[in-house]
Amino acid sequence: MPYLEEKYDAVVVGAGHAGCEAALALARLGLSTIMFTVSVDSIALMPCNPNIGGSSKGHLVREIDALGGEMGRNIDKTFIQSKMLNLSKGPAVHSLRAQADKQHYTRTMRDVLENTDNLTIRQAEVSELIVEDNVIKGVKTFSGATYLSKVVVLTTGTYLKARCIYGEVSNYTGPNGLQAANYLTDSLKANGIEIVRFKTGTPARVDKRSIDFSKMEEQFGDERVVPFSFETDRESIQKPQVSCWLTYTNEETHKIIRDNIDRSPLYSGVIEGTGPRYCPSIEDKVVKFADKERHQVFVEPEGLYTNEMYLGGMSSSLPEDVQYAMYRTVPGLENVKIVRNAYAIEYDCINPRQLKPTLEFINIDGLFSAGQFNGSSGYEEAAAQGLIAGINAALKFKGEEQIILDRSQAYIGVLIDDLVTKENKEPYRMMTSRAEYRLILRQDNADLRLTEIGYKVGLISEERYQRLLAKKEAIEKETKRLESIVVGANKKVQDFLERNGSTALNTGTTLAELVRRPELSYELIAELDEGREELPEEVIEQININIKYEGYISRQLKQIEHFKKLENKKLDTNFDYNQIEGLRKEARQKLNDYKPVNVGQASRISGVSPADISVLLIYLNLN
Repeated sequence: MPYLEEKYDAVVVGAGHAGCEAALALARLGLSTIMFTVSVDSIALMPCNPNIGGSSKGHLVREIDALGGEMGRNIDKTFIQSKMLNLSKGPAVHSLRAQADKQHYTRTMRDVLENTDNLTIRQAEVSELIVEDNVIKGVKTFSGATYLSKVVVLTTGTYLKARCIYGEVSNYTGPNGLQAANYLTDSLKANGIEIVRFKTGTPARVDKRSIDFSKMEEQFGDERVVPFSFETDRESIQKPQVSCWLTYTNEETHKIIRDNIDRSPLYSGVIEGTGPRYCPSIEDKVVKFADKERHQVFVEPEGLYTNEMYLGGMSSSLPEDVQYAMYRTVPGLENVKIVRNAYAIEYDCINPRQLKPTLEFINIDGLFSAGQFNGSSGYEEAAAQGLIAGINAALKFKGEEQIILDRSQAYIGVLIDDLVTKENKEPYRMMTSRAEYRLILRQDNADLRLTEIGYKVGLISEERYQRLLAKKEAIEKETKRLESIVVGANKKVQDFLERNGSTALNTGTTLAELVRRPELSYELIAELDEGREELPEEVIEQININIKYEGYISRQLKQIEHFKKLENKKLDTNFDYNQIEGLRKEARQKLNDYKPVNVGQASRISGVSPADISVLLIYLNLN
């Protein structure tokens, strides 16, 4: 009996946030691409929290946009509230977070995909990889059809052998009751890919009409909205925003949870997968933080045209009756009605140490992997990996050098480096504390760091690249001008300083030195600066930060220079480290397993000590 056989340049398996970015990158770089999904209704689905960005995650979205990805543009079109977080702290940790209209977000991304040249969307379950002599040749679907291609990107998310659980109820479905993908795991294992079992969870969705908002604290968006995408016109997104709400659990809530903890699949042994440490369920919080009298609950709208509200901070796998009991102890939720139960979801994913820093499998040529399938968590982490996997799969197809963003270039670089070099025993979540060069890797300068790379790859237009060059020139020119203009200790200047709570001058100083004062800024000193020209907000922002933090930035750049020396010492990925007798046995084993691409990466592998690196440098004559 004949089966369908088709040929494409590239195959993407999965249509979540990683799959969307991978497929768009491949198609935009000229490859005929087919993207498979178990349901076209799950394209860019937001099965958990209804927002994009947040602490450190906002950095990732800005970087995705700077490289030519889609997530930033899409959330700018579909947000219903936006807020810059951590403004009371330094610019390194400022992070943008936007509440999305879930349905609008999905529809808008799907519209982009459906109207992208070279891209075909196919609803079908991929059940098998076609691999010959450790080289990917394509995939087969459950129906028996064959799709031949030179590169394949796996972005299966939380769908592989997925199981949704709450209390005694266990359904073999993907998120939101969508079909699971039950067959690909066996093919992965047959091809020598190590599979692990992880878990994540989500809170209940409740009916807005059953909530008493008068007992909650209203949370507003920013008066002046900052876009995620550097291409979005700032004025076009200043619009009315919806409110979110804050309330808290209490001792009564905690008692109900403790009294029923034996009925939680998390604690009864029903759930086998490892959950995310930094996004625990409410039962985990109550057990592990027993001294805390209350926990925050964020009540957030799922969209403009639905009454569903998301109870952030209260994910759970407790039984249905316990969910009702505990939610109704929370102020404002006393009469709450659940629309969708909270649940935990278990799924198969890989140990990402099987990947190169390009996100290509070490042992299967042409096979790439991205997203939660790589053991990470979060929409933003998934999209970032999807974009890099898509770019590198396209470059692999073209026979061009693939890109690796290092830890000093991007949060994306930190994310991927952590995944492929460290022992990750739980879903990986991006945090600002993971980035050792975070003063350089700010969300505000992602375009200055990465857009040139996106341009060279082919995802950034000539027009956008020229705008970037003009922005760079404007920042440099104005900074030099401020460093050169001296103001004297005259009455006008002294009056200005006194009015703004700043110390009087004893002698003349430059305008740049005034900007460096904590209480002053580029905008404030305008009245002392007669030669100033009008500049865009984004240019002014960079001038302020670069001048105020010049000393710290210079120090970090010197640290990066030292870091780069190790990153630039390349290693042969086919080298057998058993040849180096001076290396400890564990180091030889780990280096042979990981096949690091440079000495810097080798130094970050768990089990490889500084002494091992010294031996390696001497043996390979890399000092």
